[in-house]
Amino acid sequence: MQYREDKKSGNQLSVLGFGCMRFPRNLGQIDVKKTEQLINKAIERGVNYFDTAYLYPGSEETLGTVLKKNGMRPKVYIATKLPFSQCKRYEDFDKFFEIQKKRLQTDYIDYYFIHAISDCKQWERLCELGVEQWIAKKKAAGEIRQVGFSFHGLTNEFIKLVDAYDWDFCQIQYNYINVNYQAGETGLKKAAEKGLSVFVMEPLLGGKLANGLPPKAVALLKKVDEKNSPAAWALNWLWNQPEVTLLLSGMNGMEQVRENTALAHRARAGMFGTGENKVIDKVIEIFNESYKVPCTGCNYCMPCPKGINIPACFAAYNATFAFGKFAGLQQYVLSTGGVGKGETHYAGDCVKCGKCERHCPQHIQIRKELQKVSRRMESFWLKPGLRIMGKVMDFINI
Repeated sequence: MQYREDKKSGNQLSVLGFGCMRFPRNLGQIDVKKTEQLINKAIERGVNYFDTAYLYPGSEETLGTVLKKNGMRPKVYIATKLPFSQCKRYEDFDKFFEIQKKRLQTDYIDYYFIHAISDCKQWERLCELGVEQWIAKKKAAGEIRQVGFSFHGLTNEFIKLVDAYDWDFCQIQYNYINVNYQAGETGLKKAAEKGLSVFVMEPLLGGKLANGLPPKAVALLKKVDEKNSPAAWALNWLWNQPEVTLLLSGMNGMEQVRENTALAHRARAGMFGTGENKVIDKVIEIFNESYKVPCTGCNYCMPCPKGINIPACFAAYNATFAFGKFAGLQQYVLSTGGVGKGETHYAGDCVKCGKCERHCPQHIQIRKELQKVSRRMESFWLKPGLRIMGKVMDFINI
């Protein structure tokens, strides 16, 4: 495992962090036994940074239980996040923090985030509630070791936020598709210049850069290097940049842990040359031709009041461009409830209430994009076909 220094604290952090939002589940509940195996294997292979949040259902409790049971708390750094939008008064900071310590079975947090902040006004509102004094108090008591923020907004707002407070670190969405998106490369370099450690989320764009690349892009990567998977290319592209302290991977299978930790063992800044960067540029071109909606499948937009599986609708829509219309329609049948005897919930059922858009960290115009999905997937002659396809797929148990 390679480690990079958090310059503010001197901590040596594994370049691969374990993202705890996507712990494996069984019937909707976190599979604690399987999760324990993954966490223990990751630690065994050198991972020492685990990222969770108050808003990730069951995640903090599971991480705390596993670390306590195996005596691993002193060996790792825990990162979790304050749900700042739910804080209406000063006392709320302590309320959430105490709940989180109890869930995590610890008396201190190594890396504490202001979660999913998108502009400076949100930070100013927290300052009016006294968050700076609260942070100072918790740091003095040793209950919070480092403080930072995770960001989902525009580049100019990120720059202002970096300068608004003496942060220790930040977390941004960054990958080779998102170079000019949200904080982007400009924000990465700005934060690094200020001495902040930079943690990267969505390095694989919700898995699309691992298992969702168009076949043409996959073929190109294999032609250049048969040994490296598409995921390896994406992770190595990030580790190539010295400003990236670590990247997070939501590993929910043992093979992912093995592959990603093996890659992290070889990770080096400057490992890409001109040839590799040209290949990535070509993959970006192919990807952008095929993917129309930049949804990462984070599910913050859910549940929809009308029962629409919004991320799945977007995934199926994108698949029609990346893999062909029939493949996308099959996916759409499954995502809308077309298989089985349950109710169907099509993109065209959207009533434009806007609830989803208020929670989307990608700032996708969801209502507008669902209309596009409906037009492509639910034309007057196609909807009966979708029903027939659903019945056929149900009959053959797809």
